[in-house]
Amino acid sequence: MRAADRPVQRPEDARLMTVGPDGSRRHGPRSALADHLRPGDLVVANDAATLPASLHGVHRPTGADVEVRLAGRRTLDAADVRDFLAVVFGAGDHRTQTEDRPLPPPFAEGDVFELGTLRATVRRRLGHPRLVRLGFSGPADGVWAGLAAHGRPIQYAHMVEPLDLWDVWTRVASQPVAFEPPSAGFLLDWGLLDALRRRGIDFATLTHAAGLSSTGDPDLDRRLPFDEPYHLPASTVARIRAAQRRGGRVIALGTTVTRALEHASATPGGLRPGNGLADQTLGPGSKLRVVDAVVTGVHGPGESHYELLKAFTDGGTLDAADVAMERRGYRSHEFGDSVLWFRRPGSAKASPRAKGSPSPTLPRHQILDVDEVVVPVPGVEPDVDVEALGPEVRVHQLPLQLGAVQGA
Repeated sequence: MRAADRPVQRPEDARLMTVGPDGSRRHGPRSALADHLRPGDLVVANDAATLPASLHGVHRPTGADVEVRLAGRRTLDAADVRDFLAVVFGAGDHRTQTEDRPLPPPFAEGDVFELGTLRATVRRRLGHPRLVRLGFSGPADGVWAGLAAHGRPIQYAHMVEPLDLWDVWTRVASQPVAFEPPSAGFLLDWGLLDALRRRGIDFATLTHAAGLSSTGDPDLDRRLPFDEPYHLPASTVARIRAAQRRGGRVIALGTTVTRALEHASATPGGLRPGNGLADQTLGPGSKLRVVDAVVTGVHGPGESHYELLKAFTDGGTLDAADVAMERRGYRSHEFGDSVLWFRRPGSAKASPRAKGSPSPTLPRHQILDVDEVVVPVPGVEPDVDVEALGPEVRVHQLPLQLGAVQGA
């Protein structure tokens, strides 16, 4: 799959493949998402804004250059920003493929990283040369100011241009808690929200601290996703229950929404509003209690996002979808095309697996040709890119320091 290499959230030629419960596929413009849903359905989005979580600096004991990518914390509390899980790289930046980045210098507990005006101390080594728990010195306001002044959005080598914060905030971005963007939400704009409303499709949000999609190290990638805190509003729980009462389906806009809702529903007492820490891994054998369909980007085997899709469908359907997208030139990664995956019958009847346990192996099915429906994108030739759209103005409710960066 070719990677989308420009930070355009809603390109005019963005495509959507819809995979039905029976594995059938339809192709069409992503802007027509509402046409694939029905009155009474509920779409749930992640309203987390993305942190400038990439920090370049120096490992003080050796003087070596490093990049620290913040990767997790256990709370969404804005006052609690001094303790982070982090992945540390040696010298270099995003222009080098992540898997080719050098290791950081060996470090020990108590070592200090100087990251602009921020000072972070290694509190714990976590069983891998890159993975640490860091503690920032100073008050919370100082940490926010340091992130705003010296941090950059995390990005990867497929992206040609350096990313700005406004490139990675969705239209509904609010509290800055995500380490990478909840990019399934890039398709949201006021036109789509209006189309959902006119079709009788409800809309709600939750806040989930989306984590890293890759570390470049196979052993460390197998630990993904890391634990991720979330907040589930009472209004969203009420909308989910109302949709279920009327026979509507719950459509998760992204894997982070899926993870939050399924974690909350598996806790004692079932789906309830409040804060939680998603520490489960979804995949083959997982019991889906809430989500009926998920909108994702185009992901490949080995990615944690891809593994989650095995909770919705079988390996044969995934393989066939991969072949279809490759043939039609779908674009991958966060600014790429999208897929709407409906849960296959029976996918909610198996038992969930614990995080870290081996994934049950599904038989490899033969890839069969199935009938596909192609809906043309008006004014765009099939499989031909159009010129990227220009910058857009976005308004977000963010802490003062990040808001100042946005308006700079």
